[in-house]
Amino acid sequence: MRSPSDVKRVLEAALLASPEPLGLPELKRLFSGEVATDTLRNLLAELAEEWQGRAVELVNVASGWRFQTTADFTPYIERLAPEKSPRYSRAVMETLAIIAYRQPVTRGDIEDIRGVVVSTQIVQSLEARGWIDVVGHRETPGRPALYATTRKFLDDLGLRSLEELPPLEEIAKTLQLEPVPTAEAGIRSANSETAADAAEAEPAAATGTEG
Repeated sequence: MRSPSDVKRVLEAALLASPEPLGLPELKRLFSGEVATDTLRNLLAELAEEWQGRAVELVNVASGWRFQTTADFTPYIERLAPEKSPRYSRAVMETLAIIAYRQPVTRGDIEDIRGVVVSTQIVQSLEARGWIDVVGHRETPGRPALYATTRKFLDDLGLRSLEELPPLEEIAKTLQLEPVPTAEAGIRSANSETAADAAEAEPAAATGTEG
């Protein structure tokens, strides 16, 4: 049986090598199931403490545990990748906010809240990004698809569950909200208010996590 110190070093190596978060079931496989889940949780918490105050931190997100650059150093790291992150229009962010805070919802629900038709391109862009997915169908005529956010959406925000969702303004900043042109600001203001209302609503469901 490996010592706790050895287990932490193995966990550290695996997490540093993995491009994606690793959940407890995956981490248990490192030790052929010989290390109990509670022991892994405790050792991961100790490992996270050991990395505190450094340029890289160990965090627990929806899909599991991962190492990531701390916020203070993100601007420097971004200089290594000159390509800009995609910026999303206010319409996309409003749609995402409604899904996140009112899920599961249909396109009809979103249109009722926003007061405008939700284009197929908006839904497709969120699906392509991996932030939303169809989780079922409402048992009404036409059986419209029900949309909800994914674990990847929470991972990209650095969250473990929907209960940790921040105010809409913080989501917009993190996910690169595209500024609204002055000429459109007045036209879109009513829809912006509906998204803000959605952000204030209590989450309808929580995404589970093994971490």
